[in-house]
Amino acid sequence: MTARVLDGRALAADLRRDLADRVARLATTSAGRTPRLAIFRNGGSPAAAMYAAGLERVAKGIGLETSTVEEPTAALLGRVAEANRDPTVAGIVVAYPLEDPEGAQRVIELIVPDKDVDGATPTNAGRLLRGEPAFVPATALAVIALIEAHGVRVAGRRAVIVGRSAVVGRPVASLLLARDATVVICHRATPDLAVETRRAELLVAAAGVAGLITRDMLDPSAIVIDCGINTAGDGVIRGDVDPAVADVVAAMTPVPGGVGPVTPMMVLRQTVESAERLAGATGRS
Repeated sequence: MTARVLDGRALAADLRRDLADRVARLATTSAGRTPRLAIFRNGGSPAAAMYAAGLERVAKGIGLETSTVEEPTAALLGRVAEANRDPTVAGIVVAYPLEDPEGAQRVIELIVPDKDVDGATPTNAGRLLRGEPAFVPATALAVIALIEAHGVRVAGRRAVIVGRSAVVGRPVASLLLARDATVVICHRATPDLAVETRRAELLVAAAGVAGLITRDMLDPSAIVIDCGINTAGDGVIRGDVDPAVADVVAAMTPVPGGVGPVTPMMVLRQTVESAERLAGATGRS
């Protein structure tokens, strides 16, 4: 691999140490309570189960308590309302997909924005779009964390985002705009994707299509952030960017080992930030 590796595993390890220290400080306050992350899910989706289990594992690693609730959507509404009121709950996350898409939206909208540590609520989405302080979808925030940790300059650069989802493409665009990038969002209706990607100084691939971006579609000076996590029948995880791209670009995140390890750490970082704010609001330090 000739491209500089933007290592997500190393960054996740650094974040884990920092967050463990912050959780320990919170636990030694006068109230002596360890902050808790509440996770809600249902429907039997393997992806949702893996996401919830992964969050539980990394939260335990930094000393953060978790509680996972798996109930029908109607019951989840009441449990989310309880978590909103519970002062020991610093963060609330819904593991997608839920069994009922329409009901899932009601669950999301019920979360109090100040505990919405995966940036899922319309309120936080609106705050982000307006350039106001907000909790941000974790994968989008992981993209920015990787860029900043590796000293990648954003201001004045042309950033091309391939994908316009509410959890990656659109929030990444807002975050990059806030850092003075010139942002272009591409999607399935873009007439000639390669024309746009070749102009990218910073490329964020978040289309959910394995190997979509190939080496002939990029400038050699490009920095590539691959958010793709695609699996085929062989069980191998592949990104949206062909691995051969690493032979021609300046820097690139690996898959796996790039955005993936950082994403759950962003949920935990925002949970700790929420806990610190709650501690301050109740007179604790």
